[in-house]
Amino acid sequence: MAVTPRLELRQSQSLVMTPQLQQAIKLLQLSNLELSEFVDQELERNPLLERAETAGGDGDGESAGAAPDETAAADPAPAMPDSALDLGSDRPEAAARELDTDFTNVFTNDAASDTGLLPGQGSEGLYPDRGGNSRFENSDFGLEHTLSEAATLHEHLLRQLHMETIDPVERLIGAHLIGLVDEAGYIALDEAEAAERLGCEPAQILAILARVQNFEPTGVCARSLKECLALQLKERDRLDPAMAAMLEHLDLVARREFAVLGRICGVDAEDIADMLSELKRLDPKPGHVFGAEIAQTLIPDVYVRLAPDGTFLIELNSETLPRVLINRRYYARVLGSALSKSEKTYVSDCLNSANWLVKSLDQRANTILKVASELVRQQEAFFRRGVRHLRPLNLRAIAEAISMHESTVSRVTANKYMATPRGTFEMKYFFTSAIASSSGGEAHSAEAVRDRIRALIDAESAEEVLSDDRLVEVLMASGVDIARRTVAKYREAMRIPSSVMRRRLKRAQK
Repeated sequence: MAVTPRLELRQSQSLVMTPQLQQAIKLLQLSNLELSEFVDQELERNPLLERAETAGGDGDGESAGAAPDETAAADPAPAMPDSALDLGSDRPEAAARELDTDFTNVFTNDAASDTGLLPGQGSEGLYPDRGGNSRFENSDFGLEHTLSEAATLHEHLLRQLHMETIDPVERLIGAHLIGLVDEAGYIALDEAEAAERLGCEPAQILAILARVQNFEPTGVCARSLKECLALQLKERDRLDPAMAAMLEHLDLVARREFAVLGRICGVDAEDIADMLSELKRLDPKPGHVFGAEIAQTLIPDVYVRLAPDGTFLIELNSETLPRVLINRRYYARVLGSALSKSEKTYVSDCLNSANWLVKSLDQRANTILKVASELVRQQEAFFRRGVRHLRPLNLRAIAEAISMHESTVSRVTANKYMATPRGTFEMKYFFTSAIASSSGGEAHSAEAVRDRIRALIDAESAEEVLSDDRLVEVLMASGVDIARRTVAKYREAMRIPSSVMRRRLKRAQK
Protein backbone atom coordinates (compact mmCIF):
# COMPACT_ATOMS: atom_id res chain seq x y z
CA MET A 1 0.00 0.00 0.00
CA ALA A 2 1.48 3.28 -1.10
CA VAL A 3 2.01 6.00 1.45
CA THR A 4 0.31 9.06 0.02
CA PRO A 5 -1.23 12.17 1.62
CA ARG A 6 -5.02 12.19 1.83
CA LEU A 7 -7.86 14.06 3.52
CA GLU A 8 -10.14 12.46 6.11
CA LEU A 9 -13.22 13.80 7.91
CA ARG A 10 -13.73 12.69 11.52
CA GLN A 11 -16.46 13.57 13.98
CA SER A 12 -16.01 13.30 17.76
CA GLN A 13 -17.48 14.65 20.98
CA SER A 14 -15.51 16.16 23.85
CA LEU A 15 -16.25 18.21 26.92
CA VAL A 16 -14.57 21.61 26.87
CA MET A 17 -14.22 23.53 30.12
CA THR A 18 -15.43 26.92 28.97
CA PRO A 19 -15.10 29.94 31.28
CA GLN A 20 -18.85 29.84 31.87
CA LEU A 21 -18.76 26.17 32.87
CA GLN A 22 -15.83 26.83 35.19
CA GLN A 23 -17.81 29.65 36.76
CA ALA A 24 -20.84 27.40 37.33
CA ILE A 25 -18.65 24.75 38.97
CA LYS A 26 -17.02 27.42 41.13
CA LEU A 27 -20.39 28.72 42.30
CA LEU A 28 -21.38 25.26 43.55
CA GLN A 29 -18.66 25.08 46.19
CA LEU A 30 -18.88 28.68 47.41
CA SER A 31 -20.36 29.36 50.83
CA ASN A 32 -23.14 31.91 51.26
CA LEU A 33 -20.70 34.67 52.27
CA GLU A 34 -18.34 33.92 49.39
CA LEU A 35 -21.26 33.83 46.97
CA SER A 36 -22.47 37.25 48.14
CA GLU A 37 -19.00 38.69 47.62
CA PHE A 38 -18.81 37.16 44.14
CA VAL A 39 -22.21 38.57 43.15
CA ASP A 40 -21.23 42.01 44.47
CA GLN A 41 -18.16 41.96 42.24
CA GLU A 42 -20.29 40.99 39.24
CA LEU A 43 -22.74 43.81 39.98
CA GLU A 44 -19.87 46.30 39.96
CA ARG A 45 -18.37 44.86 36.78
CA ASN A 46 -21.51 44.30 34.71
CA PRO A 47 -23.76 47.37 34.12
CA LEU A 48 -26.69 45.20 32.98
CA LEU A 49 -27.05 43.45 36.33
CA GLU A 50 -29.01 44.79 39.28
CA ARG A 51 -30.40 43.40 42.49
CA ALA A 52 -33.91 42.03 42.45
CA GLU A 53 -34.88 43.95 45.59
CA THR A 54 -34.31 47.31 43.89
CA ALA A 55 -35.38 46.36 40.39
CA GLY A 56 -38.87 46.76 39.05
CA GLY A 57 -39.12 43.43 37.26
CA ASP A 58 -41.93 41.07 36.38
CA GLY A 59 -40.45 38.21 38.40
CA ASP A 60 -39.20 36.10 35.48
CA GLY A 61 -35.53 36.84 35.98
CA GLU A 62 -35.41 39.94 33.76
CA SER A 63 -35.86 43.52 34.80
CA ALA A 64 -38.06 46.07 33.22
CA GLY A 65 -36.20 48.62 35.32
CA ALA A 66 -36.37 52.12 34.02
CA ALA A 67 -33.85 54.84 34.51
CA PRO A 68 -33.81 56.53 37.89
CA ASP A 69 -35.47 59.66 36.54
CA GLU A 70 -38.25 57.61 34.91
CA THR A 71 -38.81 55.64 38.07
CA ALA A 72 -39.08 58.77 40.10
CA ALA A 73 -41.55 60.27 37.64
CA ALA A 74 -43.67 57.14 37.47
CA ASP A 75 -43.83 56.67 41.23
CA PRO A 76 -44.70 60.01 42.82
CA ALA A 77 -44.89 60.40 46.54
CA PRO A 78 -48.36 59.73 47.90
CA ALA A 79 -50.31 62.81 48.90
CA MET A 80 -50.86 63.38 52.59
CA PRO A 81 -54.49 63.28 53.71
CA ASP A 82 -56.10 66.44 54.96
CA SER A 83 -56.33 65.04 58.45
CA ALA A 84 -52.59 64.39 58.67
CA LEU A 85 -50.69 66.09 61.44
CA ASP A 86 -48.59 68.98 60.17
CA LEU A 87 -45.89 69.72 62.71
CA GLY A 88 -44.31 72.31 60.47
CA SER A 89 -47.38 74.50 60.05
CA ASP A 90 -47.61 78.07 61.18
CA ARG A 91 -50.35 77.19 63.67
CA PRO A 92 -48.69 75.53 66.68
CA GLU A 93 -51.95 75.78 68.61
CA ALA A 94 -53.63 73.38 66.18
CA ALA A 95 -50.68 71.00 66.36
CA ALA A 96 -50.84 71.14 70.15
CA ARG A 97 -54.49 70.18 70.15
CA GLU A 98 -53.81 67.20 67.85
CA LEU A 99 -50.92 66.11 70.05
CA ASP A 100 -53.19 66.34 73.13
CA THR A 101 -50.83 68.69 74.92
CA ASP A 102 -50.59 72.36 75.76
CA PHE A 103 -48.88 75.05 73.77
CA THR A 104 -45.80 75.16 76.02
CA ASN A 105 -44.67 71.70 74.87
CA VAL A 106 -44.76 72.50 71.14
CA PHE A 107 -41.72 73.87 69.34
CA THR A 108 -41.86 75.34 65.87
CA ASN A 109 -39.32 74.48 63.17
CA ASP A 110 -38.17 78.07 62.90
CA ALA A 111 -35.75 78.90 65.70
CA ALA A 112 -36.01 82.56 64.80
CA SER A 113 -39.49 82.77 66.32
CA ASP A 114 -38.02 82.16 69.78
CA THR A 115 -34.68 83.93 69.47
CA GLY A 116 -35.71 86.95 67.45
CA LEU A 117 -33.11 86.14 64.82
CA LEU A 118 -33.67 86.35 61.11
CA PRO A 119 -34.13 83.09 59.19
CA GLY A 120 -30.74 81.52 58.57
CA GLN A 121 -29.02 83.73 61.14
CA GLY A 122 -26.77 81.88 63.59
CA SER A 123 -27.10 81.89 67.34
CA GLU A 124 -23.48 82.41 68.25
CA GLY A 125 -24.36 85.60 70.09
CA LEU A 126 -26.86 83.85 72.33
CA TYR A 127 -24.94 80.61 72.89
CA PRO A 128 -21.26 81.25 72.20
CA ASP A 129 -20.20 77.97 73.82
CA ARG A 130 -22.28 75.87 71.41
CA GLY A 131 -21.42 77.56 68.16
CA GLY A 132 -23.46 77.56 64.96
CA ASN A 133 -27.21 77.23 64.66
CA SER A 134 -29.32 74.26 65.60
CA ARG A 135 -30.54 73.38 62.11
CA PHE A 136 -28.86 70.21 60.83
CA GLU A 137 -29.03 71.20 57.16
CA ASN A 138 -26.99 74.33 57.81
CA SER A 139 -24.37 72.75 60.09
CA ASP A 140 -21.40 70.46 59.67
CA PHE A 141 -23.13 67.64 61.53
CA GLY A 142 -22.83 64.25 59.83
CA LEU A 143 -23.50 60.64 60.62
CA GLU A 144 -19.79 59.90 60.38
CA HIS A 145 -19.25 62.10 63.45
CA THR A 146 -21.20 59.62 65.57
CA LEU A 147 -19.18 56.58 64.53
CA SER A 148 -16.57 55.18 66.88
CA GLU A 149 -13.99 52.42 66.70
CA ALA A 150 -13.25 50.05 69.55
CA ALA A 151 -9.89 50.68 71.17
CA THR A 152 -7.20 48.06 70.64
CA LEU A 153 -5.12 46.57 73.43
CA HIS A 154 -2.09 48.68 72.52
CA GLU A 155 -4.13 51.90 72.50
CA HIS A 156 -5.68 51.00 75.85
CA LEU A 157 -2.25 50.42 77.40
CA LEU A 158 -0.76 53.58 75.89
CA ARG A 159 -3.53 55.69 77.42
CA GLN A 160 -2.75 54.25 80.83
CA LEU A 161 0.95 54.85 80.25
CA HIS A 162 0.37 58.55 79.53
CA MET A 163 -1.62 58.82 82.74
CA GLU A 164 0.98 56.89 84.73
CA THR A 165 4.04 59.01 83.96
CA ILE A 166 4.97 62.29 82.31
CA ASP A 167 8.68 61.54 82.03
CA PRO A 168 9.55 61.27 78.32
CA VAL A 169 12.19 58.57 78.89
CA GLU A 170 9.80 56.38 80.84
CA ARG A 171 7.10 56.91 78.21
CA LEU A 172 9.55 55.89 75.47
CA ILE A 173 10.51 52.69 77.29
CA GLY A 174 6.90 51.90 78.16
CA ALA A 175 5.75 52.42 74.55
CA HIS A 176 8.49 50.07 73.37
CA LEU A 177 7.36 47.39 75.84
CA ILE A 178 3.71 47.83 74.88
CA GLY A 179 4.66 47.39 71.24
CA LEU A 180 6.01 43.93 72.07
CA VAL A 181 2.69 42.72 73.56
CA ASP A 182 0.87 40.11 71.46
CA GLU A 183 -2.88 39.64 71.04
CA ALA A 184 -3.14 37.39 74.08
CA GLY A 185 -1.51 40.03 76.29
CA TYR A 186 1.90 38.36 76.71
CA ILE A 187 5.24 40.00 76.02
CA ALA A 188 8.35 38.35 74.56
CA LEU A 189 11.06 40.45 76.18
CA ASP A 190 14.84 40.24 76.05
CA GLU A 191 16.04 42.77 78.64
CA ALA A 192 19.57 43.00 77.27
CA GLU A 193 18.43 43.52 73.68
CA ALA A 194 15.82 46.11 74.68
CA ALA A 195 18.34 47.97 76.84
CA GLU A 196 20.85 48.07 73.99
CA ARG A 197 18.26 49.31 71.53
CA LEU A 198 16.95 52.04 73.84
CA GLY A 199 20.31 52.98 75.33
CA CYS A 200 19.44 52.35 78.97
CA GLU A 201 20.11 49.84 81.72
CA PRO A 202 18.27 46.47 81.90
CA ALA A 203 17.21 47.32 85.46
CA GLN A 204 15.35 50.37 84.13
CA ILE A 205 13.58 48.17 81.59
CA LEU A 206 12.42 45.79 84.33
CA ALA A 207 11.28 48.69 86.52
CA ILE A 208 9.06 50.10 83.76
CA LEU A 209 7.80 46.59 82.99
CA ALA A 210 6.70 46.16 86.60
CA ARG A 211 4.71 49.40 86.37
CA VAL A 212 3.14 48.41 83.04
CA GLN A 213 2.10 45.06 84.50
CA ASN A 214 -0.15 46.95 86.92
CA PHE A 215 -2.26 48.25 84.01
CA GLU A 216 -5.69 46.94 83.10
CA PRO A 217 -6.58 44.25 82.15
CA THR A 218 -4.87 42.51 85.03
CA GLY A 219 -2.25 40.01 83.93
CA VAL A 220 -1.25 41.85 80.77
CA CYS A 221 2.45 42.20 79.79
CA ALA A 222 3.30 38.92 81.54
CA ARG A 223 6.24 36.93 80.23
CA SER A 224 4.73 33.51 81.00
CA LEU A 225 1.51 31.87 82.05
CA LYS A 226 2.79 31.56 85.62
CA GLU A 227 3.49 35.28 85.80
CA CYS A 228 0.11 36.14 84.26
CA LEU A 229 -1.78 34.08 86.84
CA ALA A 230 0.43 35.40 89.64
CA LEU A 231 -0.43 39.01 88.73
CA GLN A 232 -4.14 38.26 88.87
CA LEU A 233 -3.86 36.36 92.16
CA LYS A 234 -1.79 39.18 93.64
CA GLU A 235 -4.51 41.68 92.82
CA ARG A 236 -7.06 39.44 94.56
CA ASP A 237 -4.72 39.00 97.55
CA ARG A 238 -4.67 35.22 97.01
CA LEU A 239 -0.96 34.72 96.23
CA ASP A 240 -0.04 32.81 99.39
CA PRO A 241 2.90 30.34 99.61
CA ALA A 242 0.68 27.35 98.78
CA MET A 243 -0.70 29.04 95.66
CA ALA A 244 2.81 30.13 94.63
CA ALA A 245 3.95 26.51 94.91
CA MET A 246 1.05 25.42 92.71
CA LEU A 247 2.01 27.99 90.09
CA GLU A 248 5.54 26.56 90.08
CA HIS A 249 4.12 23.12 89.23
CA LEU A 250 1.44 23.84 86.65
CA ASP A 251 2.56 20.72 84.79
CA LEU A 252 1.20 18.64 87.67
CA VAL A 253 -2.09 20.52 87.42
CA ALA A 254 -2.28 19.67 83.71
CA ARG A 255 -1.60 15.99 84.44
CA ARG A 256 -4.12 16.13 87.34
CA GLU A 257 -1.65 14.62 89.78
CA PHE A 258 -3.41 16.21 92.74
CA ALA A 259 -1.98 13.90 95.39
CA VAL A 260 1.58 14.87 94.47
CA LEU A 261 0.54 18.50 94.22
CA GLY A 262 -0.96 18.39 97.71
CA ARG A 263 2.28 17.11 99.21
CA ILE A 264 4.30 19.82 97.47
CA CYS A 265 1.96 22.61 98.53
CA GLY A 266 1.54 21.20 102.02
CA VAL A 267 -2.29 21.21 101.95
CA ASP A 268 -5.03 18.59 101.94
CA ALA A 269 -7.32 17.54 99.10
CA GLU A 270 -10.04 20.02 100.04
CA ASP A 271 -7.62 22.95 99.87
CA ILE A 272 -6.31 21.69 96.52
CA ALA A 273 -9.87 21.70 95.17
CA ASP A 274 -10.39 25.29 96.39
CA MET A 275 -7.11 26.40 94.83
CA LEU A 276 -8.02 24.79 91.51
CA SER A 277 -11.38 26.57 91.57
CA GLU A 278 -9.52 29.83 92.13
CA LEU A 279 -7.28 29.14 89.13
CA LYS A 280 -10.27 28.39 86.90
CA ARG A 281 -11.69 31.84 87.60
CA LEU A 282 -8.56 33.53 86.21
CA ASP A 283 -8.09 34.63 82.62
CA PRO A 284 -5.03 32.98 81.01
CA LYS A 285 -5.27 35.32 77.97
CA PRO A 286 -6.28 38.77 79.22
CA GLY A 287 -5.48 40.49 75.93
CA HIS A 288 -8.30 38.72 74.12
CA VAL A 289 -10.75 41.11 75.76
CA PHE A 290 -9.55 43.68 73.21
CA GLY A 291 -8.10 41.58 70.44
CA ALA A 292 -10.89 39.05 69.93
CA GLU A 293 -12.80 39.29 66.66
CA ILE A 294 -16.57 39.38 66.50
CA ALA A 295 -17.91 35.89 65.96
CA GLN A 296 -19.87 35.47 62.76
CA THR A 297 -23.30 33.96 63.13
CA LEU A 298 -23.73 30.66 61.31
CA ILE A 299 -26.39 31.05 58.62
CA PRO A 300 -27.82 27.77 57.28
CA ASP A 301 -28.30 27.24 53.57
CA VAL A 302 -31.15 24.73 53.90
CA TYR A 303 -34.03 24.41 56.37
CA VAL A 304 -35.52 21.04 57.29
CA ARG A 305 -38.89 21.15 59.07
CA LEU A 306 -41.30 18.49 60.20
CA ALA A 307 -44.69 18.80 58.49
CA PRO A 308 -47.98 18.10 60.32
CA ASP A 309 -48.42 14.88 58.35
CA GLY A 310 -45.06 13.53 59.63
CA THR A 311 -43.00 14.17 56.50
CA PHE A 312 -40.04 16.50 56.23
CA LEU A 313 -40.16 19.79 54.34
CA ILE A 314 -36.89 20.91 52.73
CA GLU A 315 -36.51 24.50 51.59
CA LEU A 316 -33.66 26.80 50.74
CA ASN A 317 -32.82 29.80 52.89
CA SER A 318 -33.85 32.65 50.62
CA GLU A 319 -31.79 35.13 52.64
CA THR A 320 -28.55 33.48 51.53
CA LEU A 321 -29.50 33.41 47.85
CA PRO A 322 -28.53 36.64 46.06
CA ARG A 323 -31.17 37.54 43.52
CA VAL A 324 -30.06 39.48 40.46
CA LEU A 325 -31.96 40.61 37.40
CA ILE A 326 -31.01 41.75 33.90
CA ASN A 327 -32.02 45.27 32.96
CA ARG A 328 -33.34 44.65 29.46
CA ARG A 329 -34.61 48.20 29.04
CA TYR A 330 -31.18 49.65 29.74
CA TYR A 331 -29.64 47.12 27.34
CA ALA A 332 -32.06 48.15 24.54
CA ARG A 333 -31.41 51.83 25.17
CA VAL A 334 -27.63 51.45 25.06
CA LEU A 335 -27.69 49.15 22.03
CA GLY A 336 -30.00 51.50 20.14
CA SER A 337 -27.70 54.48 20.47
CA ALA A 338 -24.80 55.15 18.15
CA LEU A 339 -22.05 52.77 19.25
CA SER A 340 -18.86 51.57 17.71
CA LYS A 341 -18.27 47.91 16.93
CA SER A 342 -16.12 47.37 20.01
CA GLU A 343 -18.74 48.98 22.25
CA LYS A 344 -21.49 46.78 20.85
CA THR A 345 -19.31 43.73 21.41
CA TYR A 346 -18.76 44.78 25.00
CA VAL A 347 -22.50 45.24 25.63
CA SER A 348 -23.26 41.86 24.06
CA ASP A 349 -20.60 40.18 26.21
CA CYS A 350 -22.11 41.80 29.31
CA LEU A 351 -25.53 40.46 28.35
CA ASN A 352 -24.21 36.93 27.81
CA SER A 353 -22.33 37.04 31.08
CA ALA A 354 -25.41 38.28 32.92
CA ASN A 355 -27.60 35.58 31.39
CA TRP A 356 -25.12 32.89 32.36
CA LEU A 357 -24.81 34.19 35.92
CA VAL A 358 -28.59 34.17 36.43
CA LYS A 359 -28.84 30.63 35.06
CA SER A 360 -25.87 29.47 37.17
CA LEU A 361 -27.41 30.84 40.36
CA ASP A 362 -30.70 29.13 39.58
CA GLN A 363 -28.95 25.85 38.77
CA ARG A 364 -26.91 26.09 41.97
CA ALA A 365 -30.05 26.54 44.07
CA ASN A 366 -31.79 23.59 42.41
CA THR A 367 -28.74 21.35 42.84
CA ILE A 368 -28.40 22.19 46.55
CA LEU A 369 -32.09 21.49 47.09
CA LYS A 370 -31.86 18.17 45.24
CA VAL A 371 -28.84 16.99 47.24
CA ALA A 372 -30.38 18.13 50.54
CA SER A 373 -33.63 16.30 49.79
CA GLU A 374 -31.77 13.08 49.09
CA LEU A 375 -29.69 13.49 52.27
CA VAL A 376 -32.85 13.81 54.33
CA ARG A 377 -34.34 10.75 52.63
CA GLN A 378 -31.22 8.66 53.21
CA GLN A 379 -30.79 9.78 56.85
CA GLU A 380 -34.46 9.94 57.83
CA ALA A 381 -33.82 7.73 60.87
CA PHE A 382 -31.35 10.31 62.21
CA PHE A 383 -33.87 13.13 61.96
CA ARG A 384 -36.54 11.08 63.72
CA ARG A 385 -34.57 9.20 66.40
CA GLY A 386 -31.16 10.82 66.84
CA VAL A 387 -27.48 10.30 66.12
CA ARG A 388 -27.50 6.65 67.19
CA HIS A 389 -29.45 5.90 64.00
CA LEU A 390 -27.14 7.74 61.61
CA ARG A 391 -26.46 5.45 58.65
CA PRO A 392 -23.11 4.99 56.90
CA LEU A 393 -23.22 7.10 53.76
CA ASN A 394 -20.80 8.13 51.02
CA LEU A 395 -20.86 10.51 48.09
CA ARG A 396 -21.44 7.75 45.54
CA ALA A 397 -24.77 6.75 47.08
CA ILE A 398 -26.11 10.29 46.81
CA ALA A 399 -24.66 10.80 43.32
CA GLU A 400 -26.26 7.63 41.96
CA ALA A 401 -29.63 8.46 43.52
CA ILE A 402 -29.84 11.91 41.89
CA SER A 403 -27.92 11.02 38.68
CA MET A 404 -24.98 13.34 39.29
CA HIS A 405 -21.24 12.95 39.54
CA GLU A 406 -19.56 12.44 42.90
CA SER A 407 -17.47 15.58 42.44
CA THR A 408 -20.64 17.63 41.98
CA VAL A 409 -22.10 16.27 45.22
CA SER A 410 -18.81 16.99 46.98
CA ARG A 411 -18.84 20.61 45.79
CA VAL A 412 -22.47 21.09 46.76
CA THR A 413 -21.97 19.80 50.31
CA ALA A 414 -18.78 21.81 50.92
CA ASN A 415 -19.26 24.80 53.26
CA LYS A 416 -23.04 24.31 53.33
CA TYR A 417 -25.10 23.99 56.50
CA MET A 418 -28.49 22.48 57.20
CA ALA A 419 -30.81 23.65 59.99
CA THR A 420 -32.82 20.70 61.33
CA PRO A 421 -35.05 20.06 64.35
CA ARG A 422 -31.98 18.40 65.96
CA GLY A 423 -29.68 21.35 65.37
CA THR A 424 -27.60 22.89 62.61
CA PHE A 425 -25.15 20.55 60.90
CA GLU A 426 -22.70 20.81 58.06
CA MET A 427 -23.81 18.72 55.10
CA LYS A 428 -20.53 16.82 55.27
CA TYR A 429 -21.60 15.62 58.74
CA PHE A 430 -24.06 13.16 57.22
CA PHE A 431 -21.32 11.36 55.27
CA THR A 432 -19.70 8.91 57.68
CA SER A 433 -17.65 5.76 57.27
CA ALA A 434 -19.04 2.33 58.08
CA ILE A 435 -18.01 0.06 60.95
CA ALA A 436 -18.88 -3.60 60.50
CA SER A 437 -21.33 -5.34 62.78
CA SER A 438 -20.06 -8.19 64.93
CA SER A 439 -23.29 -10.11 64.38
CA GLY A 440 -23.19 -9.83 60.60
CA GLY A 441 -26.06 -7.33 60.44
CA GLU A 442 -26.20 -3.80 59.09
CA ALA A 443 -23.03 -1.73 59.48
CA HIS A 444 -22.81 1.07 62.02
CA SER A 445 -21.98 4.69 61.34
CA ALA A 446 -18.69 5.96 62.75
CA GLU A 447 -20.44 9.04 64.17
CA ALA A 448 -22.99 6.83 65.94
CA VAL A 449 -20.15 4.79 67.46
CA ARG A 450 -18.45 7.99 68.67
CA ASP A 451 -21.67 9.07 70.33
CA ARG A 452 -21.98 5.67 72.02
CA ILE A 453 -18.39 5.89 73.32
CA ARG A 454 -19.06 9.38 74.69
CA ALA A 455 -22.23 8.19 76.43
CA LEU A 456 -20.43 5.22 78.04
CA ILE A 457 -17.68 7.47 79.36
CA ASP A 458 -20.13 10.05 80.70
CA ALA A 459 -22.02 7.37 82.61
CA GLU A 460 -18.96 5.80 84.26
CA SER A 461 -18.20 6.25 87.96
CA ALA A 462 -14.93 6.91 89.77
CA GLU A 463 -14.77 3.28 90.94
CA GLU A 464 -15.52 1.80 87.51
CA VAL A 465 -13.66 3.86 84.92
CA LEU A 466 -13.78 2.14 81.53
CA SER A 467 -10.46 1.51 79.84
CA ASP A 468 -10.15 1.30 76.05
CA ASP A 469 -10.13 -2.50 76.24
CA ARG A 470 -13.27 -2.47 78.35
CA LEU A 471 -14.96 -0.09 75.88
CA VAL A 472 -14.15 -2.53 73.07
CA GLU A 473 -15.79 -5.36 75.03
CA VAL A 474 -18.94 -3.33 75.67
CA LEU A 475 -19.20 -2.27 72.04
CA MET A 476 -18.60 -5.81 70.80
CA ALA A 477 -21.41 -7.01 73.07
CA SER A 478 -23.75 -4.44 71.51
CA GLY A 479 -22.89 -5.57 67.97
CA VAL A 480 -20.08 -3.19 66.97
CA ASP A 481 -16.95 -4.83 65.58
CA ILE A 482 -14.25 -2.32 66.45
CA ALA A 483 -10.54 -2.44 67.31
CA ARG A 484 -8.92 -0.95 70.37
CA ARG A 485 -6.81 1.50 68.36
CA THR A 486 -10.00 2.78 66.69
CA VAL A 487 -11.58 3.40 70.09
CA ALA A 488 -8.45 5.26 71.23
CA LYS A 489 -8.48 7.33 68.03
CA TYR A 490 -12.14 8.29 68.46
CA ARG A 491 -11.61 9.10 72.14
CA GLU A 492 -8.65 11.36 71.42
CA ALA A 493 -10.55 13.06 68.60
CA MET A 494 -13.29 13.93 71.10
CA ARG A 495 -10.60 15.25 73.50
CA ILE A 496 -11.48 12.75 76.20
CA PRO A 497 -8.53 11.91 78.50
CA SER A 498 -7.36 8.38 79.16
CA SER A 499 -8.88 6.17 81.83
CA VAL A 500 -6.03 6.97 84.26
CA MET A 501 -6.56 10.71 83.90
CA ARG A 502 -10.35 10.36 84.18
CA ARG A 503 -10.01 8.31 87.38
CA ARG A 504 -7.83 11.00 88.97
CA LEU A 505 -10.26 13.72 87.92
CA LYS A 506 -13.33 11.94 89.24
CA ARG A 507 -11.68 11.18 92.56
CA ALA A 508 -10.59 14.80 92.95
CA GLN A 509 -14.14 16.01 92.30
CA LYS A 510 -15.57 13.90 95.14
